Amino acid sequence: MLIGPPEAPRIGVVLPTRGILLQGPDPVPAAHVLDVAQRAEDIGVDSLWVGDSLIAKPRLEPLATLAAVAARTSRVRIGTAVLLGALRHPLLLAQTAATVDLLSQGRLVLAMGAGGAFTPGQQQEWHSAGIDRSTRGRRLAEIIEIAQRLWQGETVTFQGRFFSLDRVALGFRPHQRPRIPVLLACHSGPGLERQYRRAARLADGMISITDSPAEFAGVRKAVLQEVQAAGRDPLAFRAAYYMTVNLDHDPDAAASEGDAWVKAYYGLNWWGDRWGPYGRAESVVARIREYTAAGADEVILRFASYDQPRQLDLLASEVLPALR
Repeated sequence: MLIGPPEAPRIGVVLPTRGILLQGPDPVPAAHVLDVAQRAEDIGVDSLWVGDSLIAKPRLEPLATLAAVAARTSRVRIGTAVLLGALRHPLLLAQTAATVDLLSQGRLVLAMGAGGAFTPGQQQEWHSAGIDRSTRGRRLAEIIEIAQRLWQGETVTFQGRFFSLDRVALGFRPHQRPRIPVLLACHSGPGLERQYRRAARLADGMISITDSPAEFAGVRKAVLQEVQAAGRDPLAFRAAYYMTVNLDHDPDAAASEGDAWVKAYYGLNWWGDRWGPYGRAESVVARIREYTAAGADEVILRFASYDQPRQLDLLASEVLPALR
């Protein structure tokens, strides 16, 4: 059951499906992702997440990875943060996600976004997939609507701008009822009201990245106004925030590694000091609490570090006890 923000947020961890590629091993040590997932569950995190990209930021395919994570774990929620849904056909996405949800016995959450087209690499990604990047938001809305109807067991007839279906059914349903939860990316900035309306109409919650706590609170307020205007219950609408951190007792070492990692990950540090904090656990705990106060019921941590096990050890010994 989806609920509003608790006093202590759920804590999620991003699995290094791109990070394991950054140091150039061949073959890629994919099993390391499963070891990190198992360790994260063992220390008591609430959820595990994977990112998405085809060629702009190469990584392991997210839903295939989550199927393996589902088999390796038993308790944690698993999710995408965020899935570039517009890159996929709705039937294939619905079938794959429903399969992962069954394999995990109802632990899947799909956080999705329209995706960026800021850099040449991102623009090439859309072009290579044969998708006009200017249509990605509208395409995503059709994909979500179709997938949700299929997950609810409908035989779907749909005529949209991008997809046309005639009496199509999956033949099975996911474990969760009425359907797999969907979170949609919502950010601060001018001209983004369509994001808020799309989330209010189609999603079970919102997810944000790079916004300050004050910006996040403003976006959440605006989205909840749209949720209420749509006749839905704002108390049932989730809010997750995605942080990038580096835990280290030496703040200078944390900042140095974190900046280098972000530049390797993206090719540039587009967002500057909006990442972080980097350094001691108390600074990370304080920032998590700021986002909780701003309305986040779940905070997802991505470690800007090449030593993921050490980051998990510090999370277990210094961050989680302070929050719980």
